[in-house]
Amino acid sequence: MSPPKAPAAHAGIPVYLTVILGIFISIGPAATDMYLPAFPAVEASYGTAVGTAQLTLAAWFAGLAIGQMTQGTLSDRFGRRAPLLGGLALFTISTIGCAMAPTIGWLAAFRALAAVGSSAGMVIGRAVIRDLADGPAAGVAMSRLVLVMGLAPILAPSIGGLVLIWADWRVIFWVLAGYGAIALLVAWFFLPETLPPIRRNKLGVVAQIARYGIILKERTFLTHAAMGASGGFTMFAYLGGSSPVFILGFGLSPSEFALIFGLCACGLVAGSQINARLLPKMGLSFMLTTISRLSLVATGTLTILSFAGVTYMPLIVAPMVLALTCQGFSNANCSVGALSKHAAHAGSASALMGLAQFSLGATSGLLAGLLTDGTPRGMAALMMCGSLGAVIANHFRPRS
Repeated sequence: MSPPKAPAAHAGIPVYLTVILGIFISIGPAATDMYLPAFPAVEASYGTAVGTAQLTLAAWFAGLAIGQMTQGTLSDRFGRRAPLLGGLALFTISTIGCAMAPTIGWLAAFRALAAVGSSAGMVIGRAVIRDLADGPAAGVAMSRLVLVMGLAPILAPSIGGLVLIWADWRVIFWVLAGYGAIALLVAWFFLPETLPPIRRNKLGVVAQIARYGIILKERTFLTHAAMGASGGFTMFAYLGGSSPVFILGFGLSPSEFALIFGLCACGLVAGSQINARLLPKMGLSFMLTTISRLSLVATGTLTILSFAGVTYMPLIVAPMVLALTCQGFSNANCSVGALSKHAAHAGSASALMGLAQFSLGATSGLLAGLLTDGTPRGMAALMMCGSLGAVIANHFRPRS
């Protein structure tokens, strides 16, 4: 069976393709979030100290950073389908390795490999959107994609919490491996090729490195990518710090923590959908400036409350939800802005953006583990640093 024919460039992105791309891109968030409630169980299983499970999260983010570069180059050279199929296969096999890992070191290693594979869906999903749309149309498509992929962070921790009630934490990775296998079949039978051979990049290694240099010198890409990476730092500080804060610090059960996590994910999805409505009216520049400042206010408030010793959980949750809602606005807009001048090599530009985002994510996740003390202080301070970075990058962003 041959894959379906791709829609003509700029002819609009059909709903079925948005759903398919959402399935692929959701693998990353699902695999990140589903085992967060299991951190204490993982540490107890291996007999390691509190906070060591965050090292597996840092390994995951490091693998995503490496995978972004690999998948971006491959997708520009060989098209979108083949690298995605290979990445999904690698994710599935490596996740089975996670389920069978004998030590936490092996778990971290398999997590890094699985991340390399899952990055294919993240890079190639953005590149497919850029193949078919640009400007506000691409921003709306990206926002709708966030709606589909937003189900992953809402459902994943709840699924992980339910698994922990009835089974060992390793079952979580068997569930994720099944998801990877299903996504592989969907890609094989239903994903069209959106990058025809005539548009593919045939550059050698040296020329490809030079192209990366050209992209990095372009100010529009650099500033939008910096905003996206700073937002990623904020997001991953929350991902790495929230489990010990609410499970160990506030004493929530894994299923109760999943509810808090789901509330934040709902904010993320709501932000993306409001963004899709406002973007055509307000414009990309206005939205980026307004949201980056609002995010700084939210994370700054969270930091002040945390260091003031506030223990009333709703006061901690409220600014955290607002900060995650802001990410729903900025994620799509930063991607559109960064890729706007790079249609000829969207995969490479998407890869560089992903490299920056997940390199900072790995750093943020590692710092969240090191700063874990049962209070929200470390998580809050890291989230505020990311928001401040986004405001600074926005200051230097070219205005059109």
